Amino acid sequence: MPHLDPRSPLVLDTRELGRRPGSMLELQRTVEAPTDFGTEVIAVQPGEPLQLDLRLESVVEGVLVSGEVTTRATGACVRCLDEVTVPVTATIQELFAYADRAAHHHEVGADEGGEELHTLDGDLIDLEPVLRDAVVPTLPFQPVCEDDCPGLCSQCGARLADDPDHQHEVLDPRWSALQGLISKPEEKRN
Repeated sequence: MPHLDPRSPLVLDTRELGRRPGSMLELQRTVEAPTDFGTEVIAVQPGEPLQLDLRLESVVEGVLVSGEVTTRATGACVRCLDEVTVPVTATIQELFAYADRAAHHHEVGADEGGEELHTLDGDLIDLEPVLRDAVVPTLPFQPVCEDDCPGLCSQCGARLADDPDHQHEVLDPRWSALQGLISKPEEKRN
């Protein structure tokens, strides 16, 4: 595993916290969102501010990080394809185990349940995967610009919100042979 860069905004240095259980440190920080922070339909754009309000607590096993991340995501309305901006707030709570505790945890087979165990890299914590795991599931699966967005016309692609009376005369192809038998009122007069 490559070592973390302590200068990275999504890496926390826990030296100030210490390892004595019960120690606590609160921090507020604004960082830029990394790439791939969402889905193809809606995502937190790279460089978008992430407001972090975190509490770091030293516990016997490691450092418990809990708090809230606030940002905004942009994407496209799945009905009309207009741009959508959605406020996002997600909570996080994750234990970052000390390396020796993580090794012991692995030795006794406590990680067989498939849960990912986050570990500290020396005194450093990498928040990026934890933030991604918290934020991405809160994004709407099918974002819409408005709850009652009518979308686009399925025949011509016209935006239905701009023309609520928009419609096409659709003839059932099974009856098209009979269309020639119908005379229009103008034709009867001649």
